[in-house]
Amino acid sequence: MPITAEAPAGGIIEQLGGESRPLILRNGEIERFERQHGLGIFAMLDQLLGKGDPQARHCRDLVALGLVGGGLLDKTADKIIDDLPPSENHRIRAMAQDLVLAAFIPADLKKKAVDGSDGSSSKTAPKATTRKRKPKTQSPQD
Repeated sequence: MPITAEAPAGGIIEQLGGESRPLILRNGEIERFERQHGLGIFAMLDQLLGKGDPQARHCRDLVALGLVGGGLLDKTADKIIDDLPPSENHRIRAMAQDLVLAAFIPADLKKKAVDGSDGSSSKTAPKATTRKRKPKTQSPQD
């Protein structure tokens, strides 16, 4: 029976270096990224979501920091990312986006999204109502 890795709270699981690895951005990794690049994590998120052009080095560093947050040593994480060819940069960008989003989405919201439960049910959800429109009055010119 295969064992499927489960993403840690606030993180993701990705195939890197031939293994399934947890990636987590904690406050320490986020602050380290911001200091190193002079770029705030929210500005980076905006770039990843299409409001700018993220640089490959930023995406690569976020993924490496996610590996560190997931338990790897700095040198090991850097080597794994450095060994990836430029052809992997689109995948790395997608990983960086998923990683930053996972860091900001609370675990209980993720669970609700997976379960499909948002706390409401069709039996208790309010019914859609339509607003009554005022009848058009004729203008005195008509």
